[in-house]
Amino acid sequence: MTIKEIAELAGVSISTVSKIVNNKDQYINPATRERVLRIVKEYNYTPYGMVKNLSTSRTFLLGVLMNKAPSSVRMINGIMQTAQAHGYSILLLDSDGDLKLELRHITTLCKNRVDGVIWLPAGEESGRQSHYFSEQGIPVCTIDSFLNEPSYSIDFAELSYSMTQKLVDHRHTKIACLFDTDSRRFPSMQEGYKRCLFDNQITFDRSLQLASGDRDSFRKLLESGATGVICSHLSDALSVCRELKTLHYDIPDDFSIVSLKDDPDDLCSMPRISGPLIPYYEFGSYVCGRLVSILEDTGAPAESEEYLFKPDAEAYGTDSIDSPPFLRAKKIVVIGSINTDFTFSVEHIPQSGKTTTIQSTVTTPGGKGVNQAIGAARLGRQVSLVGEIGNDVYSSYIIRMLEDEHVATQGIHKDMNQPTGTAYIYIEKNGEGAITILPGANARLLPEKIQSQQFLFEKAGYCLISTEIPMQSVTEAARTARQYGVKTIVKPATAKSLPDELYANTDILVPNRREAAILCPGCDTPEAQADELLRRGAGTVIITLGDKGCYLRSPELSRYFPAVDAVPVDTTGGADAFISALASFLIEGCSMERAIRIAAYAAGFCIARQGVVAALIDRNTLESYIRKMEPELLE
Repeated sequence: MTIKEIAELAGVSISTVSKIVNNKDQYINPATRERVLRIVKEYNYTPYGMVKNLSTSRTFLLGVLMNKAPSSVRMINGIMQTAQAHGYSILLLDSDGDLKLELRHITTLCKNRVDGVIWLPAGEESGRQSHYFSEQGIPVCTIDSFLNEPSYSIDFAELSYSMTQKLVDHRHTKIACLFDTDSRRFPSMQEGYKRCLFDNQITFDRSLQLASGDRDSFRKLLESGATGVICSHLSDALSVCRELKTLHYDIPDDFSIVSLKDDPDDLCSMPRISGPLIPYYEFGSYVCGRLVSILEDTGAPAESEEYLFKPDAEAYGTDSIDSPPFLRAKKIVVIGSINTDFTFSVEHIPQSGKTTTIQSTVTTPGGKGVNQAIGAARLGRQVSLVGEIGNDVYSSYIIRMLEDEHVATQGIHKDMNQPTGTAYIYIEKNGEGAITILPGANARLLPEKIQSQQFLFEKAGYCLISTEIPMQSVTEAARTARQYGVKTIVKPATAKSLPDELYANTDILVPNRREAAILCPGCDTPEAQADELLRRGAGTVIITLGDKGCYLRSPELSRYFPAVDAVPVDTTGGADAFISALASFLIEGCSMERAIRIAAYAAGFCIARQGVVAALIDRNTLESYIRKMEPELLE
């Protein structure tokens, strides 16, 4: 800072400044004197005569002049740790984007005779102030500089490239970017994004490049058809998540998001967003190391100096990344009863006029809706359950159990005026059973509840429906599924008859032999019963025959399938295990015959164990068993 510049800032002559700083100001206006002294103090002005006498010895003090320091605390920590490791102290100042404040800090650093400076300039005009350092012979390492000289920076292009590549690796080709165009990192991130697309032979689409400050950016994102997005800032990623949630999108099932993270606390964001932590600490340490090297080794950067700091590859996690929905097997929607099952082991099924002794009892969640949903989820499917629970102690337990089994529960409604449905199940030693049901809240699953959950059908492949709920709701569910192109599997439990519209909207009808006999009272054989059900409009009929296997009848095929050899312990959930496995493997593209054989193994596993939910098989166990018994089914 020169006396001329002090005079210009104060609006006085050079001689006036000279008189004031040399205590010859007795004839100068007090207000003027006060103004000049304030500026002298602010800018740490030292008269030239005093500067000549300053010592040229090392101070082992480094200056760090940042711009909005709170946003780069980790970088400062990296600088401080490295400086201390090399025996240097730090004088930290923050310009907060103010050029005048930055100039005062520059003069402070010069006055304190720092050995070197790490400088993040406040703006494009900061270059006019850099001569103070050069005049004092103070080496400077600039960061993200606007100046026409080399400066150090994090390779945001590489970070952007890696995030884009992460989505490409998950088979995304419609990848949007949501960048803060006012951020210093924007040009580099844009370059990395485009370069990754080019390297993967994906055409750059300008409509997929969105600005975070644009109020229409979310609408444009939806209209673009993108299946994933990379974000320059976590706040933007979280905003996208919130907006998608209002439209019933699930992350990452329906949409993938990757974002840079500024702080380790961002790793715990809710929802959790995949993406790399910006290596501010490592970068600060690197720049400080380079400054120390300049001070102690060559005194100047080498011509080959690497100014671009390349981050190491980091684990992203997959919390918000998956392949595009259209490349994955579709979801399953289950619509049916939700019960609390009281299972009694008895010598004989209760009969009129006789007393039956209960040998043991077990209480578990149940109902065909719950059983089929959990059965499909354990086989690796994405499942949503639509149903009604009551206002009792069992309802919360059922919801927690479904969520633990990874069944989506947003389609379940709680009726505050009804109890949860209850089933009383009596099991004999031979595994045969009888069931009595108190519908409770299940009777309140009305058509309008189905209509309010239509969004669940949008990405589904199969809809499993049981008739333990009101028949008009069963029909509405089948009608809605057909409207969305979703195939239906209907289990006609407790039904004495089915409406014509339900037959017409049923792709696969799965009665057991008793249910088939009730629906077709004039038909005595499975063949005749299946033919009659086809005539009424069902697309395909599978009549389950217990230990006799099942009978398949479709317009193209008529065939019996044997049962899997299993000792029955509890046959209650056999049909639910069969249906959930049937849908799970049909949705993967299996033929009907192959899916039925696999489903028979799932049913056999279930009936050989007590209870239903506890007996439903998982994917690994099922496939391991089939590989031993009938490996060609999995080829």
